[in-house]
Amino acid sequence: MVKAAAKQKKQSFRKSVPLLVIALPAILYILVNNYLPMFGVFLAFKDYNFFKGIFGSDWCGLDNFKFLFATENAWIMTRNTILYNLAFIVIGTVFAIAVAILMNEVGKLFRAKFFQSALLLPNLLSWVVIAYIGYAFLNPETGFINNTVLSSLGKEGVAWYTESSKWPFILILVYLWKNMGYSSIIYMASIAGIDKGIFEAARLDGASKLRQIFSITVPLLKPTVIMLTLMSVGRIFFSDFGLFYQVPMNSGALYSTTQTIDTYVYRGLMELNDVGMSAAAALYQSVVGFIVVVAANAVVRKVDSENALF
Repeated sequence: MVKAAAKQKKQSFRKSVPLLVIALPAILYILVNNYLPMFGVFLAFKDYNFFKGIFGSDWCGLDNFKFLFATENAWIMTRNTILYNLAFIVIGTVFAIAVAILMNEVGKLFRAKFFQSALLLPNLLSWVVIAYIGYAFLNPETGFINNTVLSSLGKEGVAWYTESSKWPFILILVYLWKNMGYSSIIYMASIAGIDKGIFEAARLDGASKLRQIFSITVPLLKPTVIMLTLMSVGRIFFSDFGLFYQVPMNSGALYSTTQTIDTYVYRGLMELNDVGMSAAAALYQSVVGFIVVVAANAVVRKVDSENALF
């Protein structure tokens, strides 16, 4: 019996070797990109000195965290990071589901493939390119909006890069334009997996297309929505650096609405060369994100245990 079990294990391992080889690049990427940098956690509690190195630098306790949150901008950057991410989660989910449903209704035709490619294209552009596309629209002197849209309506031009009150809407619009198409792919895959017999039965019962969407498609997308929302909640204290730094062109007049934890840390690192503060901010974001994910998953498990992640 022992020999048979050992032989079976060897055969099972041999069958798994090709799968392990396929997964090896991804495993190496995760190890190098996600696990090796974890040694930098020490920097959050040290007064880092380039000559002494990570382990040779002096310990400073929680001074890096105090410096991070002692600034008068601590509340502003934390508020902006959380509120923008909440808006992205809610509005982004609604628009992604709407686009997925529309693409599914278009059918497997040439126009469907064209629209899908057109929606996915912005996600492939870098934030530097998107920032200059936005600048072409928002330039106070030569921008399309001031010179074409507002002038045709008889209104005066707007100094977009000094008007902080308008940037929450601009940033949300740019985020949707870039990420909506990519996010909708996951929902399209979920819709494709729904049993077509359910829709046929609904049509036989006289349900309209709109009724089918709200009574069948949307409820059956709930597991996917919960899973993606929980994953997004884990990064609620992180922000897309390119969106908040490149798109506003690092304009100081907009810091009240575009300053987030990531952009603040970057500016502090570039101006003060404070590596310890940057590490403290990253550790803070990771720990809080982990706590939020666990708490959100506990709520989901209590309400609907089948859709919880763990």
